[in-house]
Amino acid sequence: MKTLKELGEELKELMIELQSDAHNRGNFRPERYNNLKLSMDVAYNPSPHVVVSLSMSSAEFDLKTLEKINGGLGPDDKFVSRWFAKPATVPALMACWRNAQKNRGKIYDKYKV
Repeated sequence: MKTLKELGEELKELMIELQSDAHNRGNFRPERYNNLKLSMDVAYNPSPHVVVSLSMSSAEFDLKTLEKINGGLGPDDKFVSRWFAKPATVPALMACWRNAQKNRGKIYDKYKV
């Protein structure tokens, strides 16, 4: 089972890969994604979700519908949608969600990256 930290690294790598094409080289700053974080808070929102935080922005996504339910990442929202489309992403996030629910209040910080 992958951790939220590992999943966050996958998202970061995808965002960098999708933006590092020849047309975008001059404006692209990959270090911007070094502080990307994923979190889940079962006490705050009891339905399956993931919060993607990047710089000063964050967005909360419903894991059942894969729609954004709160916040926004600006143009980076589209990269999260592409990440959700990968076959193993949503099942791995749901496994993290079930684990966070099972351990609610016990080891929450382990799942917050």
